[in-house]
Amino acid sequence: MAQRRGFSWLWLWGVAGLAAVNCRLRSVLEGSAGLPRLPGNESVHRPGSCETQARLAASFDFWTLSSEYLIDVLPIDPVKENYVRKVKNCIFSVVFPTPLKSRVRLVAVTKEVLEDILDLDLSVSETNDFIQLVSGEKIVFGSIPLAHRYGGHQFGVWADQLGDGRAHLIGIHVNRNGDGRAVLRSSVREFLCSEALYHLGIPTSRAASLVVSDDEVWRDQFYNGNIVKERGAVVLRIAKSWFRIGSLEILAHYGELDLLRTLLDFIIQEHFPSVDAKEPNRYVDFFSVVVSETAQLIALWMSVGFAHGVCNTDNFSLLSITIDYGPFGFMEAYNPDFVPNISDDEKRYKIGNQANIGMFNLNKLLQALNPLLDHRQKKLAAQILEEYSVLYYARFRELFKAKLGLLGEKEDDDDLIAFLLHLMKETEADFTMTFRQLSEITQNQLLELSIPQQFWALKKISQHGLFPAWVSRYLSRLKSNMNDSDSKRRKRMTTVNPKYVLKNWMAESAVQKAEINDFSEVRLLQQVLQHPFQKHSAAEKAGYSSPTPSWAKDLRVSCSS
Repeated sequence: MAQRRGFSWLWLWGVAGLAAVNCRLRSVLEGSAGLPRLPGNESVHRPGSCETQARLAASFDFWTLSSEYLIDVLPIDPVKENYVRKVKNCIFSVVFPTPLKSRVRLVAVTKEVLEDILDLDLSVSETNDFIQLVSGEKIVFGSIPLAHRYGGHQFGVWADQLGDGRAHLIGIHVNRNGDGRAVLRSSVREFLCSEALYHLGIPTSRAASLVVSDDEVWRDQFYNGNIVKERGAVVLRIAKSWFRIGSLEILAHYGELDLLRTLLDFIIQEHFPSVDAKEPNRYVDFFSVVVSETAQLIALWMSVGFAHGVCNTDNFSLLSITIDYGPFGFMEAYNPDFVPNISDDEKRYKIGNQANIGMFNLNKLLQALNPLLDHRQKKLAAQILEEYSVLYYARFRELFKAKLGLLGEKEDDDDLIAFLLHLMKETEADFTMTFRQLSEITQNQLLELSIPQQFWALKKISQHGLFPAWVSRYLSRLKSNMNDSDSKRRKRMTTVNPKYVLKNWMAESAVQKAEINDFSEVRLLQQVLQHPFQKHSAAEKAGYSSPTPSWAKDLRVSCSS
């Protein structure tokens, strides 16, 4: 195979399937798709092409998508009809999107994604062609919309075949990927959160655009029998790959071992440059990378108080990026039992259990790999998995030391971190703002225990009887920082402790306005979350760094999307 390239898979999320056809036959494809195609360059650009675009495309005339690279390597479901069924011996089915019926409005776009990843000039987003593409009304020449077959363990139980229901892989853009009927509520949340995590430095899928229609979508949001009408919306998602642990689990479960091997080799070749694709131990080496990067991802989540909400194996990326945003939440008052998902009655996916769930999911990945491993390789892989907790806690410690401005290594650092978290839990202090305000307060103010009112989160912790003891230990530890000063410490800490994260009440406020076609807060949050470490005057006016409003204290969300 050719050397690895940078390219992105585009998925439309929120578009219902229309028809499944056999993509091996170009004539059948051209004759059966009920969707018009956008004008474009009729040459198919294969990944690996040496052509480069000298400037950003101002239209779709010379901009291409292609699905052929995937379907040349990975088998497609031969059944043409589109109906609910189990499929075997394939990775994808061809499914054309069902267009929205009512007027479609563009809510927001991400300039950086359009220009830096998709090579499209921002002006393209103002065209009808763009609206038609990102809403699923039309497809680009060369695009063959695909739905991915996968399985997974959901809430710890094998759920058998799952796969894309309203998600469509609409093509690969050969540069450096979108997913698609969801409702406006979940689409606004996903659009904002994926971009928020990206700008916090956390691996994630990206969101290129968000459109909304007046199509009626009925949802039982809280699974209490109260079905309500919501508005349909579509998010164009982008990622290097959408393969997840469940992509491999379904093949192992049904004994499709040749296909399992084919898919694994494809994933390794395309996305794991540190793994030698010709090495007999490549699957063990692949597993080692996934274990290490999963530990890194979850530690990063914890460092910003992010709870994914539904960490099923079908929602865990093999590339260790954050995907499938549903009932996520950024923890407000520090609480290891924080669960953003109202349907998670057993608190399986509470924020304090995410590292353990990572281990569970990696164990399921290993079970899927085991049929391809010999006895020695199975033993090696099991040893690698045992190192997961060590990798996770090492990265967790590193991140939280940085959040406290600690340099070097000291024996009591873990205790210092745990002591602060204990105080935060007992006083229900705001997680994000506690660390941010520690980044802004001076050592002299801490020493005098005179916490100005502007540091409201710290002031709340200061009411705890053990706060002076923690401050004394903290200031003593800061003195051991080599070649450091208070100004350097504060500057350093403000680069790792965000001032703004997407708290549930902010997203809910934006959703409520968007429901009446007021998209101003969606766009404001987009601007603010692109610079989460910098003070933003409009954000301050909106109260984004203030205590959580009383109406939002117990706000939770559900899986319904």
